[in-house]
Amino acid sequence: MSLRQKLLLLFSLTVAAAVAAVAWTVLLRIRQVFEQRDRDETALFVNQFQREFQHRSADVAAAIDRIAGQERVRNMAFELVQSGDAAPFLSEAQTLAQDARLDFLEVVGPDGNIVSSAQWPARFGYPEPAVREATRNAFLKREELADGSTALGLFAVQTVRGSEPAVKLIGGVRMDQAFLADLPVVPGMQVGLYTETNSSGGDAQDGGTFAEKHFVGPEGTMPGGAKYAGLIKAARGSGHDASGILYMTPDRADSVAATAIPLKNSAGGVLAVLTVAISRGGLVAEQQQVKATAYGVAAGGILLAIIFSLWIAARVSRPVEELARAAEEVAGGSWDARVPVRGRDEVSVLARSFNHMTEQLENQRERLVQSERVAAWRELARRLAHELKNPLFPLQLTVENLARARLLPPAEFDEVFNESTQTLSMEIGNLKKIIGRFSDFSKMPKPELERIDAKDAIARVRNLYAAAAEDGPRIEVVTKLENAAMPLMADPELLHRALSNLVLNAKDAMPEGGTVTISARNAGSNVEIRVSDTGQGMTPEECERLFTPYYTTKQHGTGLGLAIVQSVVADHAGTISVESREGQGATFVISLPRAKG
Repeated sequence: MSLRQKLLLLFSLTVAAAVAAVAWTVLLRIRQVFEQRDRDETALFVNQFQREFQHRSADVAAAIDRIAGQERVRNMAFELVQSGDAAPFLSEAQTLAQDARLDFLEVVGPDGNIVSSAQWPARFGYPEPAVREATRNAFLKREELADGSTALGLFAVQTVRGSEPAVKLIGGVRMDQAFLADLPVVPGMQVGLYTETNSSGGDAQDGGTFAEKHFVGPEGTMPGGAKYAGLIKAARGSGHDASGILYMTPDRADSVAATAIPLKNSAGGVLAVLTVAISRGGLVAEQQQVKATAYGVAAGGILLAIIFSLWIAARVSRPVEELARAAEEVAGGSWDARVPVRGRDEVSVLARSFNHMTEQLENQRERLVQSERVAAWRELARRLAHELKNPLFPLQLTVENLARARLLPPAEFDEVFNESTQTLSMEIGNLKKIIGRFSDFSKMPKPELERIDAKDAIARVRNLYAAAAEDGPRIEVVTKLENAAMPLMADPELLHRALSNLVLNAKDAMPEGGTVTISARNAGSNVEIRVSDTGQGMTPEECERLFTPYYTTKQHGTGLGLAIVQSVVADHAGTISVESREGQGATFVISLPRAKG
């Protein structure tokens, strides 16, 4: 990944992370604000409900108190106590309920049985346990009706004044959708009342199932009532408020934050559940707006990041890439590489420093080349003088012997003359041989490349030295080659010369005999040729200096053989190295570029 791509990725991730963090914080805060608003509005409605409940309770208690104080009711109570005959008063409760605008009213005799019932006239004679409350405070009660159903009502109990034993009145009003319609609600709020009972009059929590028809709102059956089933069940089961998010449709904007509030009788039993639901449409709309804004800001930020990264790339990454390319050129040997200098920032300082460095390197290279040339000529002169001095000394002695032999008798002179001429011829031949080797090294021919197979070149060397080894059976030449082709672009004669020198060098390293192994294999884009011997090996110091011209470990060597091999390999764009340990032989490794195609 380039620096430009890294900068773009870094800037984009930074912008996206920052926008995401801000958006998440804003969304969380919006949610907290709306949830607090929902709790406040729910609490406000509950307070209003309680106030309305208390107001209705007071109205019911006042109405029952008024009825209990009427003269006709006191007379009815006196007659009931005196005669005990309830027949004349069976319909009295209906008249009294209509006058007082009560939905429920029953007259209960001193024995606790119903004398007259407005809501169910046929109930006379049945006991009414609720009159034991004997209090003016209103309470919730589920009332059975003539059709077998039940209704939730707000009731109060009052004793008829002056009746001994006591005759009591119990009456109340319904708690239904009409009651809910009188409650003030804010926009977006829905209230409902669940009053379902089973056929025996018991609570639904005692075995009944949720019935949507018993769940009403101010305008009738509660829309989407089935969604509230779990919340209502939780409130009825625990006897405490239950809250949750209800999704009325797959659209989140139609979800509501609902609270179920259990309504209990004086004994603590849950008779109904009041639900308050506040629409979350405003919250969802705000969240969507924040998300849309965040997406827009993120897109704009990423666009700015792209522009900024391109600008940074123009100011930083492009000069750095130019520096990298120039460094590669220097590594490849082009020491005159330069990079343009723009401005005065840190990158420009780096570019100027690089140009100064390459300039110094180029100057030093020139000085180094000159120094190497002088050193090479000095070393050549030294080696040539050393090599020439060895045969010149015998030549001088021979000439001096000839000069002294002139005084000898002719027979002795002829003998000395013949020996001297043989010596002169031998030493002159040595001089020619030395001069020829130096001449060969100084004028190495340029390779004439052609496509060959490394196996053919190795086979040629093996055949040559395997036949020569018959004279000295102690030396065995072995080859280990891959079956696959190993194509090279090389000069066959120069490569043969280099391999021959290595084989000769290996034979010289094994005066007591041994094995020379020539192996070759494909190594990626190169062909690797290895020439190994089983000689005495070399020290690390000898391995380091082995390819230096005129350096030799042999008593009569010129030190040019391995230098010639290295020159041939270098002319073929290859490399040569040596692997050796004392007492474990040596291996020369040649790596040449594999021919393409």
